Amino acid sequence: MAQVNENGGVGPSGEPEAKPVRGHDWRKLVLELGPLALFFAVNAVYGKSHGLYPATAALMVATVVALIASWRLMHRLPIMPLVSGVVVTVFGALTLILQDELFIKLKPTIVNLLFGTVLIGGLAFGKALLGVVFDAVFDLDEEGWRKLTLRWGLFFFVLAGLNEVVWRNFTTDAWVTFKVFGIMPLTFVFALSQVPLIQRHAIETGEDEPTG
Repeated sequence: MAQVNENGGVGPSGEPEAKPVRGHDWRKLVLELGPLALFFAVNAVYGKSHGLYPATAALMVATVVALIASWRLMHRLPIMPLVSGVVVTVFGALTLILQDELFIKLKPTIVNLLFGTVLIGGLAFGKALLGVVFDAVFDLDEEGWRKLTLRWGLFFFVLAGLNEVVWRNFTTDAWVTFKVFGIMPLTFVFALSQVPLIQRHAIETGEDEPTG
């Protein structure tokens, strides 16, 4: 049985779990970007002759493997990749079964709308849920969490809108390129732009002690 811990990850029930250390950051990055990179590579090879279907199948398998690897290596499943993985599996299956690329193209829209709605909806009920959704490793005061949650919620809605514009108005190859090389850089730049806010509202935990 598993439970969602206070750090936003899913870990073994009854076992206290520490926040992830920085040494795991590269593993998380590889596990999150690996499926997207494979999706792009397979589409580049087979897209012209077989459409998005081989790439979709590869993405589904790679996503499941990444989630299993995350559990095995870090003994936890971060909420965001877990939810995204479930949506990939469902919409990928619909794409392959119905032979309709629309479903996999809608996946980024659905995921971003879901996270945006959860974050903004949580604020409406006085809950800043960004720390849970993003598996945050920093501590902010209440105002900081509220502002950061609002900004990320709105950003997710922007990403959903961009995905709709691209897949509806450009070629499938252009959409795949945007999905891999557009969304991630945009997200990275936006995250960097939030560093000043995080620094202003960071809470000193007092955990850092000089070593002898």
